Amino acid sequence: MIGSPREGNIIVSTGELAGAERTSIAAATRETMDRVVSIEIVRVTERTAVAAAQWRGRGNERAADQAAVEAMWRELNRLSFSGRVVIGEGERDEAPMLFVGEHVGARKGPKVDIAVAPLEGKTLCAKALPGAITTMAMSEDGALLNVPDVYMNKIAIGPGYPPGIVDLDAKPEHNIHALAMAKGVKAHEITALILDRPRHADLIAAVRRTGAAVQLISDGDVAGVIHTADPESTGVDIYLGIGGAPEGVLAAAALRCIGGQFQGRLILDSDSKRGPARRAGVRDPRKKYTIEDLVQGDCVFAATGIVGGSLLRGVRFRPGLIETETVVMRSTTGTVRWIRAEHRQFDKFQMD
Repeated sequence: MIGSPREGNIIVSTGELAGAERTSIAAATRETMDRVVSIEIVRVTERTAVAAAQWRGRGNERAADQAAVEAMWRELNRLSFSGRVVIGEGERDEAPMLFVGEHVGARKGPKVDIAVAPLEGKTLCAKALPGAITTMAMSEDGALLNVPDVYMNKIAIGPGYPPGIVDLDAKPEHNIHALAMAKGVKAHEITALILDRPRHADLIAAVRRTGAAVQLISDGDVAGVIHTADPESTGVDIYLGIGGAPEGVLAAAALRCIGGQFQGRLILDSDSKRGPARRAGVRDPRKKYTIEDLVQGDCVFAATGIVGGSLLRGVRFRPGLIETETVVMRSTTGTVRWIRAEHRQFDKFQMD
């Protein structure tokens, strides 16, 4: 299974607070994170997944996404914290809820950052294809980087390799051979996961020239990056290519919890993209972001399957019962919990 226990430190961003007050807030944040990771964050992704799953295979991406967004918004607002959406459904004028900057939660307790993807893989869900998930990350206040909704060039591998063994600026061939050498195998034993897009034609050809295999996915690059953390189970050694920047932050949060390496660079090739980037606080458009740049301090990551795939089982509707499978991770401990739950079904839209 993905991940292994390890130790870590909690870093709380509290400005110029006095030592005693800083300690108090750190303790309160730790207590809230512990409580949320144990059940509440799981309940959020479970109920979001169930809402989306009711639209599986119906060919309506918009309806599936709306159901997921509304369910996640409703569940987040039941939690006892003061949350701020850092990665969400877009700007305030683009999304009625879960927009970037929106405050969620009961406004009680410690402040936290929230990153959400209520429905990762809209097309997968609409077509009932494997791999659609709902996912979210929660961190200490100010710990998640606010990135604009643009593309990001990414590279990721799992844990256990020397730092810098792969690099975003290196040629794909170099990264494949370097990873194979570090793993003690030949290049033809490496599998790269890449989004199936026309923009990746040259990348795919370069990887294949090394003898490595290419596994193509139609959607879902958050799950794609997570696959690199456990190549023995998933068969994926490296993730390469261009995907969404917000999804990059969510993927980095997962790897911060379970280990691995990630690098990303925003693609800001027009004024329409550079403007939002400046408003989000991006000062260096060529900056190469690492996990530590994207996610600082303690964080929790959770994902629940909507349509079953290689990472998670999908939601199952049975008479009087709903079954879900969720993975939840914690960065300070490296703990990974797999939760298969049975929910008594009182009506079509309600779980208990």
